Amino acid sequence: MVYLNSHSQSVERLTMISVTAPIELAIGRTRKILFQPFSAEKWFVLGFCAFLANLTSGGGGGGYRGGNLVQNSPADRQAFQQFGDWISGHLPLVISIGLLVLVLVLALVALFQWLGSRGQFMFLDGVVQNRARVTEPWRRFRELGNSLFLFRFLLGLAWMGSFLIIGLMAWLIARPDIAARHFGGLALSALLVGGGLLLVTSLAFALVELLLLDFIVPIMYRLNVKTAEAFSALRQEILPGHAGVFVLFYLMKIALGLAAAVVIIAGTCLTCCIAGLPYLSSVVFLPLFVFFRCYSLFFLEQFGEEWRLLDNSSAPEIERGSSAPAL
Repeated sequence: MVYLNSHSQSVERLTMISVTAPIELAIGRTRKILFQPFSAEKWFVLGFCAFLANLTSGGGGGGYRGGNLVQNSPADRQAFQQFGDWISGHLPLVISIGLLVLVLVLALVALFQWLGSRGQFMFLDGVVQNRARVTEPWRRFRELGNSLFLFRFLLGLAWMGSFLIIGLMAWLIARPDIAARHFGGLALSALLVGGGLLLVTSLAFALVELLLLDFIVPIMYRLNVKTAEAFSALRQEILPGHAGVFVLFYLMKIALGLAAAVVIIAGTCLTCCIAGLPYLSSVVFLPLFVFFRCYSLFFLEQFGEEWRLLDNSSAPEIERGSSAPAL
């Protein structure tokens, strides 16, 4: 596949990449798309595309409820033993139910990821073209959406596999303490090692997912290439020498995300949680979704004109080669 390589050959490479200048551009573009002029129909249609795009891009949190791992009474020991005996006596049934639940969960996740992957391109196309359509982009981005879905689904399976491997390793480390029903040094080591490895691998997979949605999807859209080829373009033509500015980009995005979270929480509370309902939340908070989509696009275009997807008519240009601070 032949990529757009003009920026690697051009002498007009950026000497400074900004993570704040795209904010002003993104605000201007958001205003232009949603308010110049205002159209309720456009909000509802583009909000639907945003809803699809974010079906699986959000994260849910789960908390660990600490408990006393040491059995403190004979009744506790007896209940634990009875539960273990029941599991042993009905092992085929337990395995069958577990596999059925796993298959259903994977099928549901696959469905949401398939819809969300197609929705990513539908929403991006609406932002780039300043229009709100569903049927035509749904059909047009079938191949790119399926490529993105397959990559994301395999990425999720890889994360699950790493989670199981780390969990098995932690269990093997803590096995003597588990058998003795005693929380000792081995159990503590298992928690520290397993938790540390799980944190590192989860952050790595999360970073890949962020790169997918922020940059790989626009590159796929721009070059009309599949996911693997877009990753290759990012790795060869954009990332070299710019790892630090990508770190700054995501730090800025975290700060902006915290501010957006405050707005969403306040809006949800003020509307008695109506604004937090599925789909409706994408319409009510559509300016935030459009802003963050535009923010990554304006950041990307600083690496060369060939990566430009949006016009800058609604806000001042980012000066190339300026001496302005990178932040």
